[in-house]
Amino acid sequence: MGVVGLLGGLLLMYYLVPLGALFVAEPPAQVIARLGDADVTQAASVSFGAAAVTAAVSLLFGVPLAYALARTEQAWTRAVTALVVVPLVFPPIVSGMLLLTVFGPNSLIGGLAVDAGVPFTRSFVAIVLAQTFVASPFVVITAKTAFEGVPRAYEYASRSLGTSPWSTFRRVTLPLAWPGILAGATLAFARAIGEFGATLMMAYYPRTLPVQIWVAFTTLGLDAAFPIALLLAALAFAALILLHIVGAHPWP
Repeated sequence: MGVVGLLGGLLLMYYLVPLGALFVAEPPAQVIARLGDADVTQAASVSFGAAAVTAAVSLLFGVPLAYALARTEQAWTRAVTALVVVPLVFPPIVSGMLLLTVFGPNSLIGGLAVDAGVPFTRSFVAIVLAQTFVASPFVVITAKTAFEGVPRAYEYASRSLGTSPWSTFRRVTLPLAWPGILAGATLAFARAIGEFGATLMMAYYPRTLPVQIWVAFTTLGLDAAFPIALLLAALAFAALILLHIVGAHPWP
């Protein structure tokens, strides 16, 4: 255990030291002044709102897909699962390029969206599209694992009592799988709020916090970017704590 603890402790320190530097790199007065900037507050609201919508969309579409993959024993499920994982291995810039080919203003779908007055680039919708592509796989994969951990005997018992498939899913399967689903939603939210590459390609405006950090760094330097990075970290930590509280009391 000594060697295991040493190696694990070194990795933990590798996480903690940079995070600690983030909180002490700049004087508090300078951080507060920078956070009061209108561009920063606007980027914070866009980031939090888009990440929340992304997490909700990922749950809405990802949970049914995860359940189908977990409860279907067919050869095609492996191919579908592999397809779900693909966005996780793509560089975010590449993901943004692929999305632009489908939703860009010169594409068929993007052109129709522009004509309808809901552009799929340089908009809040574009941010959600980019974030959903890179973040929703976390919901599908973790929810699939959670559903697979629910014994089918419980579902069979519920159905044998005359309960409908939907009621069985809502009252038996979903509550038992909820911790895993919530973990997926947490990962999706965290991934979305920190997403940069695909978002930059799809929507330079309105800016999210990661894009605002990049703009501050390239124009004003590291000192200007640090306070915004601190705000991003604080929002992510607050969201994780909130989701943990919800997870501790998942079902009424």
